[in-house]
Amino acid sequence: MTGLVIKNTGSWYLVRSEEGKDIECKLKGNFRLKEIKSTNPISVGDKVSFLANEDGTGLITEIFDRKNYIIRRSSNLSKHSHIIGANLDLCFLIVTVTKPITSTVFIDRFLASAEAYRVPVNLLFNKVDLYDEDETEYMNALIDLYSYIGYPCHKISALNNIGLDELKSNLKDKITLFSGHSGVGKSTLINALVPESKLKTGAISDYHGKGMHTTTFSEMMELAQGGFIIDTPGIKGFGTVDMVPEEIGHYFPEIFKFSHDCRFNNCIHINEPGCAVREAVENHYISESRYKSYLNILEDETNGKYRK
Repeated sequence: MTGLVIKNTGSWYLVRSEEGKDIECKLKGNFRLKEIKSTNPISVGDKVSFLANEDGTGLITEIFDRKNYIIRRSSNLSKHSHIIGANLDLCFLIVTVTKPITSTVFIDRFLASAEAYRVPVNLLFNKVDLYDEDETEYMNALIDLYSYIGYPCHKISALNNIGLDELKSNLKDKITLFSGHSGVGKSTLINALVPESKLKTGAISDYHGKGMHTTTFSEMMELAQGGFIIDTPGIKGFGTVDMVPEEIGHYFPEIFKFSHDCRFNNCIHINEPGCAVREAVENHYISESRYKSYLNILEDETNGKYRK
């Protein structure tokens, strides 16, 4: 039998069969023997084969090839990675400019990983009703930056139903992953889009200005108009995985564009002579924040930031 993994609690998986029946499944033991470094060898969105047990549960025996996925380095096991979602048509990264702050480094790490694994991303700037004049100006500057690069950006307020009708049309008949820091309003947004989901929402810590986790596992929810949303736990940081230093610039579209004019084909845009990328940064064709994020990821891969 074959099916779609719609929920992952870490200890078992809920698989929706081709007949539309949801079956609790375990993973066949020999998966642990393979060269799988991910903390979760199976992810929500995976298509799998499974055997039905007499008690109504199932045993997953095979994972079909993925067309793409979002992956990050695990925070606790630095040599391991964690797949957030697989076989995605779209990803919404939810961004807030305060309470909590979503840094450009976090945004750029997420976008670079999505580029590496061929996942289209939209940026959702949430809580627009709460920002003062300076915060709104900063948000608009970010929107100008990322829109110019080619990432669609949306201003929304999940709490006040601002901008949600446009999102609903984008979600139709797609598998869309929602991600972002804890506290950015992901659960509130999903509740507005899928009222029957009734996800728990959490308060923001006044002391740290950061969100507190409300989602503890990944789950796929069906949309009335067709399509699915994948809700994921909030993430604090985004470690990149197995990026070759000479290729990191490929995952920054504007850096990749200017790199064609570098003197050397293997230029990594730090101090090489004839570097067109550094010249573009100096002339403000590439934003300084994006270049700093590029260097930040490059440091991960070249300085042994993570244990091997």
